[in-house]
Amino acid sequence: MSDRTLRVALDQGTAPSGDTAAALARLADRAATAAAAGADLLVGPEMSMTGYNIGADTARLAESADGPLCSAVAAIAADAGIAVVYGFPERADGTVYNTVQLVGADGTPRAAYRKAHLFGDLDRSAFTAGSEPVVQVELGGLRLGLLVCYDVEFPEPVRAHALAGTELLVVPTALMRPYTDVPTRVVPVRALENQIHLAYVNRCDTEGDLRYAGLSALVAPDGTDTLRAGPDEELLVGDVDPDALTRARRDQSYLADRRPELYTRFTG
Repeated sequence: MSDRTLRVALDQGTAPSGDTAAALARLADRAATAAAAGADLLVGPEMSMTGYNIGADTARLAESADGPLCSAVAAIAADAGIAVVYGFPERADGTVYNTVQLVGADGTPRAAYRKAHLFGDLDRSAFTAGSEPVVQVELGGLRLGLLVCYDVEFPEPVRAHALAGTELLVVPTALMRPYTDVPTRVVPVRALENQIHLAYVNRCDTEGDLRYAGLSALVAPDGTDTLRAGPDEELLVGDVDPDALTRARRDQSYLADRRPELYTRFTG
């Protein structure tokens, strides 16, 4: 296994919606647990710090990417010595975005991504769509990329990440039942067709009238599960081996065998 191996913790649980203090306390506990298991990175679900289906509280709890919530998460990350990906409503440019942010193990904010594909009335009534398709950061010698939930259900954003060199794609999610085909069928295909590692971290509780599906997974570049959660709260820890990308692409590379000149007339 490569010396660039990154150990990742997937946390598909959440605190009570709308209670950021409880979310931070829970994050501190999970960060310490994950770090003790040797994890370099802890990933939570979409909108993990506030809740997703919270109505007017989305706007009330929204803050800037460098606001008090970021400072609190940064302190937790630095105290545990682990990088953290968390979700929150970001207020910027006079609007609110559904944002995930990565804070390094030293507490430094490293990258933030705004959800580009909004799902249904809940998303569209609360958020403005982001417009930056590929956000990446180097972590532990690996190139890590960020998407949010519905983004991964479209082939183009994931392919854009693969073409840009993303090795591990991290996707915090709040997917509800009955759409369990997404984590069990779509996500493994996205990893396989792009020959990348994909960490899909989905909520598992209930929130209002939504029942979240859980089923979080870390999927290898050959489409097999490195980690797979069930429907209930779990903290899973596993390794991302960059050599697996080399092995997956050695005999057949979907990226190298593409013929993009044939596809241009079908795009847009």
